[in-house]
Amino acid sequence: MTPSVLAARAAGRESADEILAEHIGHTVDLLLDRSRVLAERVAAGRLAVAGLSYRLADGSAQLAASHGLTRAGAATPAR
Repeated sequence: MTPSVLAARAAGRESADEILAEHIGHTVDLLLDRSRVLAERVAAGRLAVAGLSYRLADGSAQLAASHGLTRAGAATPAR
């Protein structure tokens, strides 16, 4: 978590939600950096990796970061 907090603060992000989004994005990136299989499948368009923020109080989830997701046929990284 510490690298994400430091990166968020260096980018001028201070709120808990902004820091959480940074951490989720960092975690999604790490998955692809550390798994050749995942990275190859995302690059081939066969897999997507998504990081979501979940709010227990109301049961909602929000996309915070992704690789390989498409909207209307176009690749759209969330961060």
